[in-house]
Amino acid sequence: MSFYHIWTIGCQMNVADSEQLSDRLQRLGYQNTEDIEMADIVVINSCVVRQSAENRVLSKVDSLKKLKKPNVLRVLMGCMVNSRVDELRHRFPHIDLFLKPRAFDDLLQVAKERAIITRKDVMTINISSPCAFIPIIHGCNNFCSYCIVPYRRGRERSRPLEEILDEVKDLTANGLKEVTLLGQNVDSYGQDLIDTPDLSELLVRLSKVENLLRIRFLTSHPKDMGEKLITTVANLDNVCKSINLPVQSGDDKILEIMRRGYTAQQYRQLVAKIRDTITDVSLSTDIIVGFPGESAEQFDRTYTLLKDLRFDTVHVASYSPRPGTIAARKLKDDIPSQVKKERLKIIEGLQAKVADEINARLLDCTVEVLVEGKKKEKWYGRTRTNKLVFFTSDAELLGQLVEVKIIKTGPWSLQGIA
Repeated sequence: MSFYHIWTIGCQMNVADSEQLSDRLQRLGYQNTEDIEMADIVVINSCVVRQSAENRVLSKVDSLKKLKKPNVLRVLMGCMVNSRVDELRHRFPHIDLFLKPRAFDDLLQVAKERAIITRKDVMTINISSPCAFIPIIHGCNNFCSYCIVPYRRGRERSRPLEEILDEVKDLTANGLKEVTLLGQNVDSYGQDLIDTPDLSELLVRLSKVENLLRIRFLTSHPKDMGEKLITTVANLDNVCKSINLPVQSGDDKILEIMRRGYTAQQYRQLVAKIRDTITDVSLSTDIIVGFPGESAEQFDRTYTLLKDLRFDTVHVASYSPRPGTIAARKLKDDIPSQVKKERLKIIEGLQAKVADEINARLLDCTVEVLVEGKKKEKWYGRTRTNKLVFFTSDAELLGQLVEVKIIKTGPWSLQGIA
């Protein structure tokens, strides 16, 4: 038996890429292993959206020098791999293959030549989780000034609607219960296709797939989320009432320099429209603190926006310049590191308080949880509003919808009993 190990960091698109590669390797007869020393193929799926992620990738790539197994195939893929592959080969001579995002063919060819296929059923789809990420559009056309994604993943390319439907039907036939539709800007889905389907149409079609209990999607762009999509989410029972809507800043000048395409007031109005239309919707957002030139007053506007809108989840990060982006080329990274850390800590403190208050409303309530797995003898899964729930039960519950009574709440997760 031949083994592979994939280490993944970054966004859900990276997770989806790793899942797809894992499936393809299993079809060739390879088996996944968590023990990197056992692996015949080791893949680092990289992210360079932030400096902290890039640093972790570099450390992991360096660690591959120490692998002792003879003839192990070392692979670096993902957003660190750009058009200047020769530079990467010179920098990391111990890496055998460099693959751009989703460009699996070279690896699969080598894997096929090396494979020792001992099973007759390698074409059987193996569903180890009831949930899956399904990319529906790759790349991005927005070129936000801080973002490296368009340079590494290219312009927007939508998958045909029927292709997505067929994939989901195959997965549900093998036990899948929930899909999360992915795109750097998922609201742009279909604009580049001949028959121009949109995300609303895709959601309607997927809602009719037999045994598909839940549908999620991310990430949405505030400038592209329209009334049709909001109404569609409100009207479809198996589309989860949970929306990720990154705002990045609460200051109009910063938003303009970021090239986000909306004002803080327009964003507030959009949130109001979503909450008026979708009952009990949960909202998450992303924030960048310490963007070049961000004054104390501008940061305060971001703080005020978060305090006013009270999101269920806030993902906050300090700005780090990404080589090749507009901001890195034209703006000076002039906010001291200590100031960035202080602002990040302030946002995290605010959000912990807000999330704790929001989740406390669920104490003694019964919620529906789709069970995704088990950690430390407790089952875990998520509600339709994306709340993470841990609970105890002696039954075998993987992939089932379970009614759980909440007995303890906190800002990051809930505890319950089935």
